[in-house]
Amino acid sequence: MVDMDTIEGAGYDRIELLQVAESVARDKGIDQEEVIEAMEQAIQKAARSRYGHENDVRAEIDRKTGDIHLARFLEVADEIENDATQITLAEAHKRNPDAQIGDFLTEALPPIDFGRIAAQTAKQVIVQKVREAERARQYNEYKDRVTEIVNGIVKRVEFGNVTVDLGRAEAVLRRDEVIPRENFRPGDRVRAYIYDVRQEQRGPQIFLSRTHPQFMAKLFAQEVPEIYDGIIEIKAVARDPGSRAKIAVLSNDSSIDPVGACVGMRGSRVQAVVGELQGEKIDIIQWSPDPATFIVNGLAPAEVAKVVLDEDTRKIEVVVPDEQLSLAIGRRGQNVRLASQLTGWDIVILTEEEESERRQEEFRTRSQMFIDALEVDDVLAHLLVTEGFSSVEEVAFVPMEDLMSIEGFDEDLAGELRTRAHNYLAEKEEEYTRRRRELGVADDLMGVAGLSGAMLVALGEGGIKTRDDLADLAADELNDRDEGVLRDFGLSMDDANAIIMAARAHWFDDEEPAEDGGAEEETARGA
Repeated sequence: MVDMDTIEGAGYDRIELLQVAESVARDKGIDQEEVIEAMEQAIQKAARSRYGHENDVRAEIDRKTGDIHLARFLEVADEIENDATQITLAEAHKRNPDAQIGDFLTEALPPIDFGRIAAQTAKQVIVQKVREAERARQYNEYKDRVTEIVNGIVKRVEFGNVTVDLGRAEAVLRRDEVIPRENFRPGDRVRAYIYDVRQEQRGPQIFLSRTHPQFMAKLFAQEVPEIYDGIIEIKAVARDPGSRAKIAVLSNDSSIDPVGACVGMRGSRVQAVVGELQGEKIDIIQWSPDPATFIVNGLAPAEVAKVVLDEDTRKIEVVVPDEQLSLAIGRRGQNVRLASQLTGWDIVILTEEEESERRQEEFRTRSQMFIDALEVDDVLAHLLVTEGFSSVEEVAFVPMEDLMSIEGFDEDLAGELRTRAHNYLAEKEEEYTRRRRELGVADDLMGVAGLSGAMLVALGEGGIKTRDDLADLAADELNDRDEGVLRDFGLSMDDANAIIMAARAHWFDDEEPAEDGGAEEETARGA
């Protein structure tokens, strides 16, 4: 670092002092001025030890000659609180007739001989300041390089964590960011993705990853010029590091096939990425704005027979031929899991046989509901289900024309079914009202938009008995599929939020009079 033997008293080598500063700055990649300022602080600390810490002694190194100037600073003050650092105006005028309160007078001090302890102390100060400047340089250089791929050399490996020398800084490749079964030894070259740079107590920490999905995306950008040029976009990436990955791509030029461009001639481009990722198998998929098409593409190489989307819950049921089930699910569920990560949808895989059985069960359940509620035979119940009716409410409130359009239904039959549906719903509502009162659910909850009698009973059974109880809930406490109080009613997140906001409306109503009163008061003052 810095040899303090060159800074001893009047005999120091002034030119060498500047040369040392220049050499340190060049080696550490920091500004020479920062090194000289560190030297000044070190000399200043040593000088204060010599002349007394109570004195305001400052050191300055001439940037051209290397001369060291020491001076004691005295502040001109009205009242003296510290004799060592302050001087009265009268005393100041003896030295400088133009001195004023708040000015500083300086007294030149003779050079000092740096003893062994003083020189060591000064050296420690310089080392510390240079290290701080180096850390600041590293942080400023790398904080804007997050999301870049960098190359480095393995410096050491400790408990699976790899320290990588990037040339001008060190970075950490933690054990959980290394591809499974990948081993590094000191001296190995390594390529990795910068996913975070943080300023910590021990200095800036640069964190690398080889398992991050964007590492693969950046590798493709390096191998495929069309991605670098923006002609092809990488829309989504999902990885099971070291095993398998899926990447969805889109072409902004209709004449360019995005999948073919990423594969390259005879697979040259994708193989270059696979080689870097230790043989990780990569499925390149055509991205589509249509969720169903995208999910079908994402499940490749499995073939899909049918999909059923639920956009409110972002859940999709995918029906595949029986012989395609294992391919669609993948080993240990890998294929469907990666497809779910890639698309952002919860994917449920069913075989055609399972889907058929489930639909038959739904048909039987709905038919039995109509038989019980409307007191009809199984023929009429089956007709209603076949025509798409799924609830008694639909029978009660659809236009008469919809019922009469069913084959074999006339006006009398349609009217009778509607009457029975209304009577059934009225009886159910009376039952819900009785049960609600037994549970002690407050009447004010009935005024909350979006709540049915059955929902009020469910809320009461869940301990939600007042409007304020409901207003204090979050949406997922209502519609969570496992623990939501109203989980059996098929509420979407928007529906749940709307109910909660309706329950909170009275909070804002209470504020309005105060606001109006405040406005009237302001108007009165203005008048």
